[in-house]
Order: sequence, then structure tokens, then C-alpha cells
Amino acid sequence: MTLSRYAIAAVLAGSAFVAPSALAQCSGTTSCTTTNTSSLTLGPLVNLEMSAATTTLTPPVKASFGSYVANAGPTFVVQSNEAWTLSLKAAASNGTNWTYVGTKGGVRAIGSLTWSSAADGTFAAMTGADVALASAGAATDGTAAAVFFRTTYALEYSVASNRAGVYTLPIEFTLSAP
Repeated sequence: MTLSRYAIAAVLAGSAFVAPSALAQCSGTTSCTTTNTSSLTLGPLVNLEMSAATTTLTPPVKASFGSYVANAGPTFVVQSNEAWTLSLKAAASNGTNWTYVGTKGGVRAIGSLTWSSAADGTFAAMTGADVALASAGAATDGTAAAVFFRTTYALEYSVASNRAGVYTLPIEFTLSAP
């Protein structure tokens, strides 16, 4: 071995005997106590329970044309450890129209579905942007919320939005804690 190899071997051997540095240590003859402080950072926690993943809307009758048909949507239970907002919007996949399956060329705008947080409340047209359905400025262990729908129908039977077929509109509900 050359001298430099002996020097490297000596340094490596010496480093094996260096005592590790202690962040907390104690010594004594009959007892010794050290303290460890545990820390937890707890961020916002939310939980959303929805009563149903689908809502079957009632089809129109003659009196519905030029008016609407009302339906109860899903109900929710909100849990949050701080202020919260429950919002809704049409899914991005349906930014302007419902999905139509049929052979009659049906086209129905997402705004033809209106919603409210109360059956007799003020109804707003569905959009592709988040809109608050319910909110609270404090934590909750189980606040109830609900959504109610009104499907609007044009007066004329022949318009594209009243054509026979199956119309679907995914709606996203988002619970967030700021």
C-alpha cells in the first residue's frame, strides 16, 4: 500500500469511533430524564356525504311547456374543521349543453336546469363555473344542505331542446375550506 492509502484507511477507521452528536442527552447516577416535544400541523379537513349519485328528473307533461318541472336533488352532510363552502357547477365535459343520446337532434343548454338551496327559493341557471350552494364561517360536525332543481321547457314542442331522447348533465359538487 502507498502512504496515501494508509492515510485514507486511518481516517476511515477513526471516523467509526466518533461519537454521534446528541440533540438531547442526560447523565446521572440513579436516573436521567430528557424531553421530546411532539408537533402536529393540522390543515383544513373536510368531509362531504351525498345522498345519491344520480337524480332522475321528472319528464314534462303538456302543462310543463313554457314552464318547468321541479325535482328534489341530492342532500348533503358537511363536516369541516374550519369555515367551508359547498359549491356546484356543470362538469367541464358539458360546458354549454347537456349530453344528448337519440336520433332527433336534441340540444338542451345547461342553463335549462335551474337550482336552489330551498324548494321555494330563488332559482339560478346552471353554469360551468363554481357557485356557492351553502357555506358557513365556522367548523361543523354535520351541517345539512340540499339542492332543488327545476328543469325548464320551451313553449314549442318542435324546438331542439324538447326533442325526444335521453339528456344527461353531470353536476360537480365541491366542498372546500379556505
